[in-house]
Amino acid sequence: MKKLIPILLSALLLTGCGKTSNNQTTTYRQISMTEAVTMMAQEQGYIILDVRRPEEFAAGHIPNAINVANESIGTDEIPELPDKDQLIMVYCRSGRRSKEAAEKLVKLGYTNIVEFGGILDWKGEIVSGE
Repeated sequence: MKKLIPILLSALLLTGCGKTSNNQTTTYRQISMTEAVTMMAQEQGYIILDVRRPEEFAAGHIPNAINVANESIGTDEIPELPDKDQLIMVYCRSGRRSKEAAEKLVKLGYTNIVEFGGILDWKGEIVSGE
């Protein structure tokens, strides 16, 4: 029994260390609007995620973006974002809500989140409706 206790304590200590290091390395990337435009031109299979409120999204958004309001992102799974490893490019109006949403998505287990600010800096096409 005395030999078993040090082994169990070591296992608990190593398990705790591994968990801490995983949490520290999981984060999102923040890029500029210019980098986002380049990434959209070069990448495939990504999602553009607008985290503004539905009425803001309807008034005008980046083409092909989907809308999941920042306020609705919590601890539940997000049906619109089933693949947690897919590249998800997040924006809002000015950049504050997109940062909050990116942090929440990482906590939900998403691994490939890129935050690129707000639509106020977008120089490309904007579509209305949907």
